[in-house]
Order: sequence, then structure tokens, then C-alpha cells
Amino acid sequence: MAETNETQQYSFKAETKQLLNILIHSLYKDREVFLRELLSNASDALNRLRFEMVTNHNVLDPDAELSIRITADKDARMLTIQDTGIGMTKDEVIENLGTIAQSGARKFLDIAKENQADFSQIIGQFGVGFYSVFMAAEWVRVTSRSYKPDAEAVTWYATGEDNYQIGKADMSERGTKVEIKLKEDAAEFAEEYRLKNIIHKHSDYIGFPIYIGEAKEAVNKQTSLWRTSKQEVTDEQYKEFYRQTTLDFEDSLVHIHMSTDAPVQLYALLYIPSKVERGVFSLRKDDGLKLYTRNILIDEYNKDLLPDYLRFVQGVVDSEDLPLNVSRETVQSSGLMPKLKKVLTNQVMRELGTLAKNDAEKYQTFWQEFGVYLKQGIASNPADAETINPLLRFKTNLNPEIWSSLEDYVSRMKDGQKEIYYIVGEDSKSILRSPHLDYFHSQGTEVLLLTDPMDSFMLMGLHKYKDFDLKNVAQAEVDTTQKLKDQPEEEKIADTDFNSLVERFKQVLGERVTDVRASTRLYQSVARLANADANANPELQRVYKYLGKEYEIPKKVLELNPSHAILKNLLKLESGSDLQNIIIEQIFDSAMLVEGIHPDPSSIAPRVQQIIEAALAQKNSQ
Repeated sequence: MAETNETQQYSFKAETKQLLNILIHSLYKDREVFLRELLSNASDALNRLRFEMVTNHNVLDPDAELSIRITADKDARMLTIQDTGIGMTKDEVIENLGTIAQSGARKFLDIAKENQADFSQIIGQFGVGFYSVFMAAEWVRVTSRSYKPDAEAVTWYATGEDNYQIGKADMSERGTKVEIKLKEDAAEFAEEYRLKNIIHKHSDYIGFPIYIGEAKEAVNKQTSLWRTSKQEVTDEQYKEFYRQTTLDFEDSLVHIHMSTDAPVQLYALLYIPSKVERGVFSLRKDDGLKLYTRNILIDEYNKDLLPDYLRFVQGVVDSEDLPLNVSRETVQSSGLMPKLKKVLTNQVMRELGTLAKNDAEKYQTFWQEFGVYLKQGIASNPADAETINPLLRFKTNLNPEIWSSLEDYVSRMKDGQKEIYYIVGEDSKSILRSPHLDYFHSQGTEVLLLTDPMDSFMLMGLHKYKDFDLKNVAQAEVDTTQKLKDQPEEEKIADTDFNSLVERFKQVLGERVTDVRASTRLYQSVARLANADANANPELQRVYKYLGKEYEIPKKVLELNPSHAILKNLLKLESGSDLQNIIIEQIFDSAMLVEGIHPDPSSIAPRVQQIIEAALAQKNSQ
């Protein structure tokens, strides 16, 4: 195309040149995806035009059918794709075709350098899908006229080399026409049967008719998958729709296909992903469901259709009860959104319950990825706790390798047990060493292990399951009159000696503790920290810690094990000696460390070194 007064030549930026090189050479075997990308672009343009016409009838060719037409000339190796969508002005052509999204191009190139990803599956997400056309094209001409009645037509021309041209065009109808001169070895894309196969594979559910040649019958089904009867949809179609919608390389864990007429009319096709991380390849850049009314997309990321704790759910919701002139404010004021939300939430929760019951392994995968969302739901939506509780899963001290439900725990409770016990800690390994578990280990009593930061928030709303209250083992009242199972008969320190040791602890620790006293529930551990106030809320302490808010942890009571060998040997040291003092400090610091409330754990290291040096010196002197 020669340069004239009405045609301007532009140079592609460096990233675009590199990107074109990759698309032209690395995608050679998957060249058919270029048609998928062009049809997707055409569908977007038609959707935008249809939505515009809901409130604006002053558009060019208002009566023109919203459609896509493909014409092919095999002998001339020409392929043309034309839509009657929203069209583009000159500025929009430059923005959409001339520059790409440079950030998207850059990310695409970075991924291309890092690995050998299946580029055919990810090109659309970076705004570079149109350029896949150069896999099959010698040159491409895009002619477009905006829906605005006074807009002028514009043309864009490129060969995939360094430059592109933009100029005025002669086009009377609204929309965009893409003319492609196919390469010799890409002539197959001018064959009608080949075009039909690609459309059926990738674009069957585009909501606008796609015509080939002069045909008056559309090639594609057009009926949205979510409006299709479940009996007519195959598993492969569900998987393909999910992949097209999200570009997730892995299959979803669950799909939910539903349609209802009451209390609201809706169609929905929802998916629960297999991973919480969307990854760099995901088409979905935010939480929320696609909301349609009568097949018109009105909200790409609607966050009002499900509670926040189900925000990981992907998919489409379509309701004919929504007015076409919909806005978020009008929907909320109409009271329809809460009805839609209730129906969808109930269905998702039922599906999760069914999955947990029928496929424990798959549900475990779900829980490990998305369990934190359900815990958040209990914290933020206490009214939903009764619905969420059966879906919770926990590790326990007696079954630390498997996930148990609250119902599993209740079924294994000891005779006469009236509470569900739990312990909160930093990680599963250290929590099992907690002195708070001494008594429960000895009795064979099961305790829930809560090590996720979200657990502390969850406990603010989870107080009861069925008839059983949840109780922190650190605060639980236990019957220590019973002989502890398998507990060796250890001789206790004489009361006089123990009282003097307690006084020494008080002198060394000073105001850092409210009291030092004997424990009736320790037998393996030397000490534990207990709340001075029986009504204190240790979960609230952790919540403030995780939120980074200033919160002074209440001073604790240090309980000592009168039978422990460490304390017996501590008595043998000279009272008030440096070694005795630093061992007392270490016992207290270790107790704080186990509780996860030590303000400066690294400060323990020098003292540990002192104790080691003292132990070695004593050994060598013998």
C-alpha cells in the first residue's frame, strides 16, 4: 500500500516486533487459533454494540443484524471476517492495533523466554490475540467504521514487518472488516469445511450468528452453553467452556449447571477451580461472576452474586428478570440481587457438601486450596456458620495426617465428653509439643490443631457445633483427680523446696508474670503459661497480632511441673547463681515461644549458648 496524503506510516515498538516474531514462528502448528481470536474480538464488538443500544438508539445502521460473516476465496487465498459491531475510530484503531498493551506484550515475551508454554492457549489474555493472524497471513487489512453516525471509516494495514499504515477508508456500514491474504501454506483456511470445523471447535457458543459465504443459516449454535439443557452438554464441552473462559490449564474440580424459574428466573454455569492461584495465564483478573441479562453481558466481574467467602467460584449467571437498562444501583434497589445471591449460594454449598460426601479425595484437594475462604466466611458471616460448619476440615493430635470434619470428631469423642477441644499454634509440628496437650495426650482425648492464621478469626464466630461448645485446651477445665494413663509415678519436689523455687522464679521474672504456681496437669513438660483471667480471649490476642494492631498481651501465670527433672536439678544449683537465673529465664522464654507470643525469639540464642557452655564446663570438670 503506497503512502499518500491520506495514509500515514507508523513503526511498531520493539516489544511488538519481538512478539510478532514469536507468534509467527512459535505457533506454526496451532495456526487455527488465529480464527478463534478474530471471532472472539468480533463477538466482543457485537456485545459492546448491543449494550450501547440499550440506552442509545442514535447509532449507525440501527436495524443491521448483529452478526459475523466470513467469506473466503480459495484461488485468491483471501479470507474476510466482518462484523456489525461497535466499530472503531482512528484513535481506537491506533490504540487497539498499533500499540497493543505494552505491559501485556512485555509479560508475554517474559513468559516466552522463561518456558515453553502452550502459547496458543494464552495469547488472548495479554491483548495480543489479534496478532496471531500473522501466523497465516502475508498481509492484513482492517477497515472499521464506528457506531457513531458522524464517524469516518479508517483502515489499518500491516505485513507483520516493522511498520503499519493507517488511512481513511470508504466504508458505509457500521462494524469492522478484517481482510487476510493467506500464505501459500495456509490456503486451507479458505476452505469452507475447515472454517466450519474451527468454528464448531472454538466458537460454537458465541451468542451471535456466524455466516459463511452467502449462506443465510448460521454455522454456530449461538445458544449459550449455560442456557443449554444439561442433558445436551457433554463433559468435554463443559471443560472446553471453562478453558475458554479462564485459560486455566487444569480442569475444574466441580461444575454447577443450573436453571430455575422460582423464586427468580436464572441460568448459571459455575466452576470451582482446582487451584487458588490464577497464575499469569488466567483470563480472569479479578473475583466475580459474569452477569448477563438475556445473553447481554452487563458486568464482567460481579461481586454481589455470591458471598465474599465464595469469591473463588468462576462462571456465568444470566437472568431475564434483570431489566435491560440495568445498573448496579437499580439492581440492588429492586431487591433482585439478594434473591439471586441466595439461590446461587445455596446451590454452591449443596454441591460442596455432595463433593465432600461422595469424593473425599477431591474434597481434600478443594479444602487445601480454598478452606481458608470458608473459615473467613464464619468470621465475617456468623449467620452462615451453621451452613459452613459441616464443610470445615481439621487435623487433630490423634490423627495429624488426615483431615477430619467436626462430625468425624464428634463420632470419636470419649464417653462423657461434653466439649470439642482445640489448640491454636504456629505450626503443626510445634503445636504437638505444646504443654497444654500434656493432659489430653495422656487421656487419649482428641484435640483439633489450629495452625492457620485464619483460624483465630474463624474462632471469633465458631463457638459451637451441634450441642458441643468449642473449648481451647489452654483454658479447659480438666479432672486431674483421675490417674493419667501411662503416666510414670514421678516423685514430686517437696513442698518446702518447691515453694522456695517458686519464689526464686518470681524474683527473676518479676512483673513479667502475674504469678508462679504448681501445675496439676503437666507431666512431660516443665512449664506452661496460663491466663490469669479465666475469661480472657486468647483468640482475640492472635487476631490483633495478625492484623498488626497494637495490643498488649496480658501477663500470664507461669505454671511449673513439680515432678520434672529439670526443676529437681535446678534446685541443686546455688540459689541466685547466674546459671540458675538464666535457666529460669530460658524456661519462661521457651514457654512464651511455644505460645507464639515471644516478642524477640532471636534474643534466646545468646542465653542458650551460655547454658551449653555451662553444661560442657561441668562435664569437663567431672
